[in-house]
Amino acid sequence: MKTPRRLFVLALVAALVGAGIWWMTRPQPIEVAVHEVARGTVEATLTNTRAGEVEACQRAKMATIAGGRIEWLGVEEGDRVEAGQVLMRLWHGDLDARAAVVRAQLATARQRVQEACAVAANAEREAARQAQLVKRGFVSASAEERARTEARARRAACDTAQADIATAQAQLVATETERQRLVLVAPFAGTVAKISGELGEYATPSPPGVPMPPAIDLIDDSCLYVKAPMDEIDAPKIRPGLPVRITLEAIPGKVFEGRVRRVAPYITAVEKQARTVAVDVDFADPAEAHGMLVGYSTDVEIVLATRAEVLRVPTGALREGGKVLVVEGDTLVERTLRTGVANWEFTEVVSGLAAGERIVTSLEREGVMAGAKVALRPEEAR
Repeated sequence: MKTPRRLFVLALVAALVGAGIWWMTRPQPIEVAVHEVARGTVEATLTNTRAGEVEACQRAKMATIAGGRIEWLGVEEGDRVEAGQVLMRLWHGDLDARAAVVRAQLATARQRVQEACAVAANAEREAARQAQLVKRGFVSASAEERARTEARARRAACDTAQADIATAQAQLVATETERQRLVLVAPFAGTVAKISGELGEYATPSPPGVPMPPAIDLIDDSCLYVKAPMDEIDAPKIRPGLPVRITLEAIPGKVFEGRVRRVAPYITAVEKQARTVAVDVDFADPAEAHGMLVGYSTDVEIVLATRAEVLRVPTGALREGGKVLVVEGDTLVERTLRTGVANWEFTEVVSGLAAGERIVTSLEREGVMAGAKVALRPEEAR
């Protein structure tokens, strides 16, 4: 009787020892971070590949058509100017002298006209008188013909003198036009951003194919917009009218609303950088851009689509193939989702999950896979 009891005790001890060994060596649950699936807004967005810039709606980098020495400079950098205001004038003493000569020639031509046309009128009267005398037989027909010839010659001289006036006037206009080649006039109201040159220096226009600094850089800072480069792959998705969020490094924490105004009809290829398409964005409220400096660096986020009150999950929780790990009890189960609109932060869930379910977001933890036993982090345990 003692032997079976002893065997039973030994078996019980062995079972307890085995259970203890199993308990001590059992796999420990993996502590994971989870996200509870809920409803919210998801937007499909695009962002610029490189920093964009604040641009002026009108900007003129002006230079005189002809070169010359700067004789007069009527503005300074930062000055506000009006449309039509003269900004710079080069030396044009030679043109002034030429204009003075032409004016003298014009005055002389007018005097000649008075003289020649008066003589022509007198000759025409004499020819008419000779015609009357011929009819009455007092003079010969040859005398009348000479008088008519003289009248025609004098009238031609009068016409020539009048033509000389027109020629002198045209020369004067040409001289004035040539003078305008040496003058810079503001094409619009704005602010003088930069002036290249000082009084007495020589200003040279840009020859073909050789870029030269503009004499005056004029910007209209009353109208600003943003130009941003977007990846060429995204170009087909962008169209005028799409809403945009604009941020500036110079104004942290502030988001400006905007709209896509234009998508460039060509791709820009910059050496050692991505091929991009330029997108112009207008501020939704132009008054908000008042005071911004042209050239501020900007970032834009173009909103392609918006889904409100949809199931969503953190985009970082998605595995390859649209799979997620769902916590069921203390075990991870893999699910394949059908997704919709997505961005870097959230992805819309069309099917595969229900509100309130919990998915793993700490996918980087070793051992996190389907079938693994898990324990939720204390602050996320339910």
